[in-house]
Amino acid sequence: MTKSTVDIQQATESGCPELELFESWVDAALLHLDESCELSIRLVDSEESAELNSSYRGKSGPTNVLSFPFESPVPMEPRLLGDLVICVPVVEREALEQNKKLNDHWAHLVVHGCLHLLGYDHIDDEEAEEMEALEISILDTLDIDNPYQEILP
Repeated sequence: MTKSTVDIQQATESGCPELELFESWVDAALLHLDESCELSIRLVDSEESAELNSSYRGKSGPTNVLSFPFESPVPMEPRLLGDLVICVPVVEREALEQNKKLNDHWAHLVVHGCLHLLGYDHIDDEEAEEMEALEISILDTLDIDNPYQEILP
């Protein structure tokens, strides 16, 4: 697999991980693909996340990650996967509330979003189990613990 191209759009003043970390998380999520890929990750504040969540999912309030897959009518090189929108304050709050290392939570959400861009979902229990198992496996390659196990303070 050729290394992925990740375009970071920082639309918030909040601090965020370095580009190299995002690239490593995306590469881990896309390791099984045999084609080069490109995607954008937009880092936003709560207001922009809430607006997008309302417009595209009909849900109120900000959410941790939104995925917008791109489906090209013709094959392209590199393959354009789409866009992820990650709400920085939500990521920080969730990591604190769930007693997780901040960068581990970032990695999980990037991997989770990339899998959505590839067509994975968690609408029903069977899909959720498949997606979660894949996330756990990918995160393990990054030496990150299972994000679905409860961590006690």
